[in-house]
Amino acid sequence: MNHEAGELPPNAGKAATAWAKVRSRLRQEVGDVEYRTWLRQLTLSGLEGDVAHITLPTRFLRDWVRDHYGDRLRVLCQAEMGGVRRVELRVAAEAPELVQEAVAAPASPPGLAESLSPPPAAPAAAEGGKNDWLVPLDPRFTFDSFVVGKPNEFAHACARRVSERPAQAGFNPLFLYGGVGLGKTHLMHSIAWSLREREAELQIAYMSAEKFMYRFINALRTQNIMEFKTQLRSVHVLMVDDLQFLIGKDNTQEEFFHTFNALIDAGKQIIISADKAPNDLSGIEDRLRTRLSGGIVADLHATTYELRLSILQAKAAHAGVEVPARVLELLARKIASNVRDLEGALNRIVAHARLFGRPITLESVPEVLSDILRAHDKRLSIDDIQRKVAEHYNIRLTEMASARRSRAVARPRQVAMYLAKQLTSRSLPEIGKRFGNRDHTTVLHAVNKITELMQEDPTFAEDVSLLRKMLEM
Repeated sequence: MNHEAGELPPNAGKAATAWAKVRSRLRQEVGDVEYRTWLRQLTLSGLEGDVAHITLPTRFLRDWVRDHYGDRLRVLCQAEMGGVRRVELRVAAEAPELVQEAVAAPASPPGLAESLSPPPAAPAAAEGGKNDWLVPLDPRFTFDSFVVGKPNEFAHACARRVSERPAQAGFNPLFLYGGVGLGKTHLMHSIAWSLREREAELQIAYMSAEKFMYRFINALRTQNIMEFKTQLRSVHVLMVDDLQFLIGKDNTQEEFFHTFNALIDAGKQIIISADKAPNDLSGIEDRLRTRLSGGIVADLHATTYELRLSILQAKAAHAGVEVPARVLELLARKIASNVRDLEGALNRIVAHARLFGRPITLESVPEVLSDILRAHDKRLSIDDIQRKVAEHYNIRLTEMASARRSRAVARPRQVAMYLAKQLTSRSLPEIGKRFGNRDHTTVLHAVNKITELMQEDPTFAEDVSLLRKMLEM
């Protein structure tokens, strides 16, 4: 009688019952999708003393399970199988003495440091070695966790459409492009997750351009090029990250072009990401560039302040961490390079507060993030101050030098004059000249007025203090 992979024959008695409990608990903890992907093919091959021998069909699967589930598997085996202290993972088709890997109990408790984002669960991948083209997917990178704003809403909508209806006319290929840390990889992982959830048996090849090149060269070297072609052209979805790495690799481009054509002609979905649009990728053959532009090309723009703030709020909420609004606002305004830098800064602030048992405050940010903020530092000018103040109060930059006297414009202008006096070495006449050729007495009045208001209104004082900190960092 045939049994599902990972099941012992009925005559194995208590061991079979205990093993079934281990598998059941694993399935409950990780969910059906991840269980089917990684753990369904676990097989208890025997018990020897205090060691449970567990086999998997491939080295790749064994290594991933060992690294991401090893400790939990050992704990569950200890709980359900009396006397088991260690778990050894093996590849079924190879000699045990060559491939066994011990998952021993840790020598010491885990450290105290915590990151903002919880440790990711095991990402999805191909089962049983049938498709080892799928890179590990980060479970944090889903559509639900992707924060949508003006700079990325079109790319997000296109990614959603492709994940729901792959290979639809007009959306094949989907080409996503943008700078580092703007969300390309997040969307790529989100598409792969969504596709697998909709159809678990779907064959997805997702890799970096570098991995494609490596596998192609290795196939040439080992004379397995036909196997390479057959495997890759049999998938339902091809996803390639960072296509710009194929620039200058003529032979690899040639093979990629033929693979691309074969899949498109077969009605399979292709999704590509790069740092530039197809027409701007110098070093890519014209025929490939034309094919890349034949579907939907969607860019992810640089983030806006509003989007950065929304991302920070979402990440803090997801991690269950309370971060003062002023701190999030400061990070969103000061760190505008990319989302990775933004998240890294937030991670560090949270970790610092937890490690030292201190609250997260606006005053602690410059100390904790000194190196990150220094990288974003530049020599301060009156133009910088005007731009930052205009952005903060949502007025046009031209209003700084205009004759308008409405409070909505005059007060931010006075704040900018005050900060120019505090943060630059410019004289009052020089400052006045930059604000529409105003007299030095007008600047002095502004400085005195803002000083007075800060003494009378703590909220206003905090607002000006926030602006000053952002400009000083």
